[in-house]
Order: sequence, then structure tokens, then C-alpha cells
Amino acid sequence: MINSIPPVVPAGRMRALPQPEFELSGGLLLRPWAAHDVPALVESCLDPDIRHWNRPALLGPAEAEERIARWHARWQDEEAAIWAVAPATGGPAVGLIGIGDLDLAGGSGEILYWLLPAGRGRGAMVAATERVSRWAFEDLGLHRMRITHSVANPASCAIATKAGFPLEGTMRGALLHADGWHDEHLHARLRTDAPV
Repeated sequence: MINSIPPVVPAGRMRALPQPEFELSGGLLLRPWAAHDVPALVESCLDPDIRHWNRPALLGPAEAEERIARWHARWQDEEAAIWAVAPATGGPAVGLIGIGDLDLAGGSGEILYWLLPAGRGRGAMVAATERVSRWAFEDLGLHRMRITHSVANPASCAIATKAGFPLEGTMRGALLHADGWHDEHLHARLRTDAPV
């Protein structure tokens, strides 16, 4: 069957470009993950807050290397765009921001993020979310971006709201955490929304 609705973003647009880097205020940089970030990725899997809210699998160095390689492959396959949040002066990552569940034909994706303790408390994730969203809308051409998080995670709710993603609703029993099923907030932003 031929789909009569053209894709929002043509296939090949993302893979034709190198993954960009973005400078943020506060001396941080969004860049592709690199081999020297393996220890930071392993550390993230041990951080109690990241483990609680993001539910990562425990990774050793070899698994972390594989995960980073998979993120690069997912860029080429136009399935995801994952950046390291890192000091602009160099050094390993202090966080992650990305677009997962990327649907170019449908024009949508989901922002995901976490920060290690060394990256917290500076407003870095709000700035990173704003910058990645701007790229997704203006350069890639997506129509809708969303953020979901447990209703018990007010820090993530504040990031989404400050980054211009208004709360659209609550999804009941949407995600299983170690302490049981959590309702999730759904925040979203459209390309046509007023700038933040």
C-alpha cells in the first residue's frame, strides 16, 4: 500500500549530516559521545537518582563502549540523536540529552536526559533541552517533541516546563519503576509554538 501522506522529514536528511555540537552557557558543550566517556556512562548506571528515574541496565566498560557505538549507529539509522553534556574545555561527560523514539515520517520524537551530580544545579538541562529542541524543529524539521517523566519527579517536571514544554496531561500507570507503577506527566512542544 502506498501512503499518500508525505513524510514530515524525508528519509536521509539526518544521516546526511554529521551530528552537530552545541555550546551552552555555563561552560558546557553538547557533543557526540566518545570513548573517553565510558567511565561516565558506567557511573551513570550506579547513580541512585539516575537509576531510579531512568532505569538503566548496569553496564561495565565493555557494555558502555557498545552502547556508545549503538548511539552512533542509531544516528546513521535515523532512529535517535544522543549527545553527551560535557565541559566545553574537554573532559568526560557529566550528562546525556537525546531524542529517542524518533519518527521522521511522523515528525516526532521524545527528549530524554540525565545528569551526574557534577552537572546538576546549574540549569544545564534546561539549556540543553532548549537547544536540542531548537535543532530538532529548525534544522531537522520535526513537528512535535515530547517529554515524559514520573509524576513523583518534580525536578524533571521543572526542566520540561522551563524549557517550554507545557504539561499536556497525566498518563496513568505508564511506567514500571522499582517501587511500582508510576503515573507519568506528558509535556509537549510544537514547532509552531512561540519561542521560549
